Amino acid sequence: MSVEPVSIMPTWHFSDGPVLDAQCKEEVAHAVYQVLKAVGEDPSRQGLVDTPERVARSYDELLIGYKVDPVNLLNGALFDVEYDEMVVVSDIDFYSMCEHHLLPIIGKAHVAYLPDKKVVGLSKIPRVVDAFARRLQVQERMTRQIADLLNELIEPQGVGVVAEALHLCVAMRGAEKSNAVMRTSALLGTFKTSDKTRAEFFRHIDQTRDH
Repeated sequence: MSVEPVSIMPTWHFSDGPVLDAQCKEEVAHAVYQVLKAVGEDPSRQGLVDTPERVARSYDELLIGYKVDPVNLLNGALFDVEYDEMVVVSDIDFYSMCEHHLLPIIGKAHVAYLPDKKVVGLSKIPRVVDAFARRLQVQERMTRQIADLLNELIEPQGVGVVAEALHLCVAMRGAEKSNAVMRTSALLGTFKTSDKTRAEFFRHIDQTRDH
């Protein structure tokens, strides 16, 4: 009678992080260890021995959006200003994780709004993008979440958000099209109802591509 060898699971020692507490990170590390074994690797070899721990720790950065309240980000940075021209923040780099395959999404967001009585601090818009991007996401939902939040808190005449991204789940697997860029948009208020406002927004985006 043969006896299967007992696999001794390594022990990792974590401290609590912004997203995962120590116990959760240990569970992630154990899961990564099992994945490495399942694909035929040796998790104890030099290059992989610390990989489960590194992956668990990296999730605290990659998924930090779960611990960020986008409403609080904006509420302290809203100002009453008499300004009625379009405000555009373009080429906002973002990194996300596809919720279907846990592979990276790498892209840029372009955000604009037409103020009514309030404006928001410039640095807050990229932070709002990050707050929604740094989660397990689909690009369509992320784009709409950004637009809805700005529309709710700034109460502008309109909001426009365009996201352009490369999905590694398309580039590396499946269709294997490394140059396929997905573009999504969310247009609210005058950005949806006014051809002139919408055209101005897209013109701003086109100008950033030309430079």
